[in-house]
Amino acid sequence: MADPIRVLLVDDQRLMREGLRILLELEPDLEVAGEADDGEAVLEAYAAAEPDVVLMDVRMPGMDGVEATRRLRDRWPQARVIILTTFDDDEYVFEGLRAGARGYLLKDVSGHDLAEAIRQVAAGGALIEPSVARKVLAEFSRLPRPPGATLPEELSDRELEILRLLGRGLTNREIALRVSLAEGTVKNYVTNILQKLGTRDRTQAALRARELGLI
Repeated sequence: MADPIRVLLVDDQRLMREGLRILLELEPDLEVAGEADDGEAVLEAYAAAEPDVVLMDVRMPGMDGVEATRRLRDRWPQARVIILTTFDDDEYVFEGLRAGARGYLLKDVSGHDLAEAIRQVAAGGALIEPSVARKVLAEFSRLPRPPGATLPEELSDRELEILRLLGRGLTNREIALRVSLAEGTVKNYVTNILQKLGTRDRTQAALRARELGLI
């Protein structure tokens, strides 16, 4: 049997941490390896627990989840962080993703979806669920775009089209239907786009699409 996925819980609310622990302990392949109650305690807790995934609250007293994510990734680039947020935290989430988080979840997520998200990120994937991404990316569009973003010359017209749809939160299947291509072909395009943009996953590519003014 494979070793369980070790999770570090970071939230200033004890009740929230206890609730997350109860949900995760229902899953035989997940294990709560440690807890931290504020951003200042994250580095020490991470070093002690050596988790596979960190569930990081955004709004905490003192050091918030964005800065904690940034410092964690600076020290341990391999750290996989999922940001936990309420919907009105869109600006925090955007900055958290830029700080290196692998994705985000809304705090009203079901236990099943939470477990699946942890498995996906632990396996090296990223998390930007299409059903939520459309809403969050729409909120991101209200934020000022960073100055100086330039369009990569090496992206073809088709790649730009797919990047634009990816940035709006569409899945490969949905993109394939929009552009009349096979889903496998779209997957290959997405892989090439990530390489050309120098981004590690769909989440970062979506943010890059926004910076370029494509969404």
